Amino acid sequence: MRVHVVDPSAYTPPYDHALCRALAAAGAEVELFTSRFAYGAVPAPEGYERRELFYRLAHRGAVSGKRSRSSQALKLLEHVPDMLRYRHAARAADVVHFQWLTVQPLDVHLLPRRRVTTTEARRHSPLASIPVSTNTRPKLVLTAHDVLPREPRPGQRAAQRRLYERFDAVVVHSEHGRGRLLELGVDPGRVHVIPHGALTHLAAPTAPQVGWQVETRVGEGGGSSPNTDGPVVLFFGLLRPYKGLDVLLRAWRGIEDAELWIVGMPRMDVTGLMADTPPNVRFMPRFIPEAELPAYFARADLVVLPYLEADQSGVLFTALAFGKPLLLSDIGGFPEVAATGAARTVPAGDSAALGEALRELLADPAARSAMAERARAAAAGPYSWDAIAQRTLELYRSLCATTTTRPRVPSP
Repeated sequence: MRVHVVDPSAYTPPYDHALCRALAAAGAEVELFTSRFAYGAVPAPEGYERRELFYRLAHRGAVSGKRSRSSQALKLLEHVPDMLRYRHAARAADVVHFQWLTVQPLDVHLLPRRRVTTTEARRHSPLASIPVSTNTRPKLVLTAHDVLPREPRPGQRAAQRRLYERFDAVVVHSEHGRGRLLELGVDPGRVHVIPHGALTHLAAPTAPQVGWQVETRVGEGGGSSPNTDGPVVLFFGLLRPYKGLDVLLRAWRGIEDAELWIVGMPRMDVTGLMADTPPNVRFMPRFIPEAELPAYFARADLVVLPYLEADQSGVLFTALAFGKPLLLSDIGGFPEVAATGAARTVPAGDSAALGEALRELLADPAARSAMAERARAAAAGPYSWDAIAQRTLELYRSLCATTTTRPRVPSP
């Protein structure tokens, strides 16, 4: 089976790599169509081909993920011709599996079309009456990493709803996500729950453990080396309003016998949040490449995701891969992961409840150890990529086994 995995903007290279590698190991012929990742190196393909088809001019000369208005404008200008170029390439695939489509008003018109066979071309001939062939368009699958866009641009959410109607199947990572799609009116028969996998390649024994520093304030150079023997709580990932960083900082007040590490690139103004931060809160306000990531997760005693909204999170599945206990908000698909015993949940936005849970877990190493064991079991079980690849291939096969036969065309 020929499978194209398509992530035009390279939003989730770890996920793309893990999915492609697992599908290839399960016997599929896999190509990843994406763009150059602007923030650093990405995993080398294992068993699949990687093609950087998108945004080649916009990403030329990009440095450490710095985004200018000019590069963003150029990327938008490249979007339509690049999607049309991919539409041509898609003719070689049996299944096209999109991961992200973020220019929804345009994308709904740019998806791969049905291939027209010789038999179909002849149906317009006045010489004979012929049967019309089956639908030979590659089957289209979309993974709804976000069921609806967060922080949407005007018209983006309505276009996302229309986009779902163009796909043969929509994959979500949780039953919660499935429920949201059904509320939007998506046909239940086209919605499939396949979990997000634990990103175990990030925690592989060969993953580098590099030296690093944690800055104590945003924008300060140099920083100070973390030198603590006490527990470390890790908040990791892009800093965005919906992730509840303000809630976490309120919850942390009064906690003295542990350190909170806030690690990730700001996508909002965090200066005000840092104005009155205690010394046991440390910051690394930049993108963390995969080469450095293991050092943070290996040192963490607890990973916290106080999100205000989300469907799922790659940070969560990175923590599972490292066998780390989790403290989560009770939103989206998070409670489904917590049901494995690897995590505890608190009401979203409730800083008092979050602070109480932090104190309880920091004071109870045995509870954290039991949660860590369940995290490792979850990563090797329901969230393993072997299981996910098999479920994904079963979906592909079921789609390819379904053809749409068009009615016979009468002779003129």
